[in-house]
Amino acid sequence: MDVIQQTIAVIAVNAAGRETASRIAALLPGARLHGRTGRIDDCDVPFAETTAHVRQLFGDGVPVVAVCAAGILIRAVAPLLLDKRAEPPVIAVSPDGASVVPLLGGHHGANRLARHIAAGLKGHAAITTAGDVALGLALDDPPRGWHVANPALAKPVASALLAGEPVRLAVDAARGQSAWISAPGLGTEGAFGIHVTDRAVESTRDLILHPPVLALGVGCSRGATADELKALVADSLADAGYAQGSVALVASLDLKADEDAVHALAAGLGVPARFFTPAELEAETPRLANPSEVVFAETGCHGVAEAAALAAAGPGAELVLTKRKSAMATCAVARSAAALHPQRIGRPRGRLFVVGIGPGGPASRTFEAASAIARSSDLVGYKLYLDLIADISAGKTCHAGAMKAEETRVRQALDLAAEGRSVSLVCSGDAGIYAMATLVFELIDREDLPGWNRIEVSVIPGISALQGAAARAGAIINHDFCAISLSDLLTPWPHIERRIQAAAEGDFVVAFYNPVSKRRREQLPSARRILLGHRPASTPVVLARNVGRDGERITVTTLDALDPADVDMLTVVLVGNSETRTVTRAGKVWAYTPRGYASKWE
Repeated sequence: MDVIQQTIAVIAVNAAGRETASRIAALLPGARLHGRTGRIDDCDVPFAETTAHVRQLFGDGVPVVAVCAAGILIRAVAPLLLDKRAEPPVIAVSPDGASVVPLLGGHHGANRLARHIAAGLKGHAAITTAGDVALGLALDDPPRGWHVANPALAKPVASALLAGEPVRLAVDAARGQSAWISAPGLGTEGAFGIHVTDRAVESTRDLILHPPVLALGVGCSRGATADELKALVADSLADAGYAQGSVALVASLDLKADEDAVHALAAGLGVPARFFTPAELEAETPRLANPSEVVFAETGCHGVAEAAALAAAGPGAELVLTKRKSAMATCAVARSAAALHPQRIGRPRGRLFVVGIGPGGPASRTFEAASAIARSSDLVGYKLYLDLIADISAGKTCHAGAMKAEETRVRQALDLAAEGRSVSLVCSGDAGIYAMATLVFELIDREDLPGWNRIEVSVIPGISALQGAAARAGAIINHDFCAISLSDLLTPWPHIERRIQAAAEGDFVVAFYNPVSKRRREQLPSARRILLGHRPASTPVVLARNVGRDGERITVTTLDALDPADVDMLTVVLVGNSETRTVTRAGKVWAYTPRGYASKWE
């Protein structure tokens, strides 16, 4: 686990620590800034009470970096301290950033994270774990990709080294990348030992470290089950005597990038899945043990499992497990002399997040939306929307498009994802409400392109304009409501008019999107006339402009007084039903639609 790549909660409890917390969040990709309500105005996640919030995060396994006194964190998590092997990192940082103190999870990423933060803040990481201080290494927190087979032995081995006792060191794999295991006392003798190997071995006296030197190539028929593929791999590795902990990645043909079984296998092994084109795998044909003309006819390469393993492991790799087969799957293993870095190998399955960022401000942006953007390499969207997320888009490649070029933007996002990139297609409000989600699926359906079809698509909901507007004004959509766009660019006006009539007859609260434009000035008055035929002239109407952005303006008027001159394309118009009413308290006018609770009070 690379904790620096996780979603980390960076906490500011007061204004004095706000700047330092922001600097820390900027150092950590995907981090979220949590701020105490009433003290920190601009943050990703507001919270009301520090102790309860930290305790909740810790209980959920979220790494915590808090700019506050260490005692606050200690008191917060103390009741939850049960198993140090399962505790997420907890780090206290002084308000000036000079001291970074890992309190918990030192050997589960906290020490590494503290050093990273201290380097960025030009402060000091106060590492207190004995192995790190005295030996300069943490045996149970090896480099990324390495695995500890028997972590319970890390403590006695480290204790022996700290006591000046000799400890055996045997390196059978990744010799060139094992220099991090260096400490006085390591040699060829000792009661305890450290064994670096890719073999499946057991020991009660040796700490077994598995370096990432094995590339696992797989192939499968369409629809093969994850259980079948997992069983084939487990049995094949066991028969060959290789450790699952040394598998660095799962590799296959790009035609298999959308196979659930392949991704389930990789997830189960805790490694990434990477893919190659038929041409890249065909280049490995001279090294295959089992080339097949049948496979070539179907895929364009003479082997999938063996070729993928060799392509992933590199030119000097050795095919140590030739193709093994089950009813619907194949696997093979290649061994590299050096540790493998999956991020430099092949390409991942492309991902497209269709992200609703809400009305615009950070406070109304969901955690899921911010997380998707953090996990993306490329952002595609209308320039205004990209500007609204400038606070979390540092380091991303931004592809800004023009208004009314929706199809161009969607095609660009799909093409980028088909190249193996992680892409966020950014929409305001909710991605599935008058936004881009439908166009994504419409194009995938219509074009039926192999590259697009293999993309992993996720639609990330956001707070819609109608939700934001209704909340600002009270509770006007708290009963049955509908949303209607008054734009006739894509829908003929007679169809829109028919829907307004139905909504009026059904006594729905109505949210009007795209109410007017420079050329469209008659639709809103027409909608008003239709509604006036079915509900009182005094029906409350909410005009909400720029909700969640600079220049926000909320106006409560009536259907009779509704003036199109007060409305523009940045305005959402909410028209109440025949029961909607207003109440004024402390100079504030609220609009709400009863649900019938009054009848229960009678």
